[in-house]
Amino acid sequence: MAGYGQFCPVAKAMEVLDERWTLLVVRELLLGSTHFNELRRGVPKMSPALLSKRLRTLERAGIIERRGEGQRSSYHLTVSGQELATVVTALHHWGIRWVGELGQADLDPHLLFWDMRRTISIEVWPRQRTVVEFRLTDVEPKVARWWLVVSADQAEVCDFDPGFDIDARLTGSLRTLTEIWRGDLAWPMALRAEMVSIAAAEDVRRDLPAWLGQSTAASVPRPQLQS
Repeated sequence: MAGYGQFCPVAKAMEVLDERWTLLVVRELLLGSTHFNELRRGVPKMSPALLSKRLRTLERAGIIERRGEGQRSSYHLTVSGQELATVVTALHHWGIRWVGELGQADLDPHLLFWDMRRTISIEVWPRQRTVVEFRLTDVEPKVARWWLVVSADQAEVCDFDPGFDIDARLTGSLRTLTEIWRGDLAWPMALRAEMVSIAAAEDVRRDLPAWLGQSTAASVPRPQLQS
């Protein structure tokens, strides 16, 4: 990309980082993704060709290093890349505090359930395999059903029926679930208002919101705006 022609360190940093998708790829690496397909799941609307291009750019800039060859390649942040954690965290906090309502184009079930899969605390779930089916009421049928499978040592998300018995079925809109996950809407309020419903045994229905929890964005204090 063209440079800014300024000696300012901010300008020099942005010559590397402000291409479309670049910082989101760094975000995924900071969250633990190392393989190409894992990175794609974190940026599902990014084409594979563009992801490959951005990875090459980050490698040339010394922000990541590629290990292995071909399909066995993995990508890892260098010391330079790891230092971007403070930048990404600051943007994360600023975005949740100051950027307005979500548009329809911002809602993506692939990213929502991928983020759930890597964020939920497995330790609070039952030790036996637990399967939650999600039914989204405001999306096309081909992306309306998702399954979260949590066992003692891992969580997996599926966009096809994994064939296990269902322990709970959660129904609601993609927007509502996204707002809950971000912390814009609390679980108790959503349940009382019947914005989401949970079909399960009584103890599972009671505990499921705590098992799912919310994303790290939910812990970021929102500003108290004056009217």
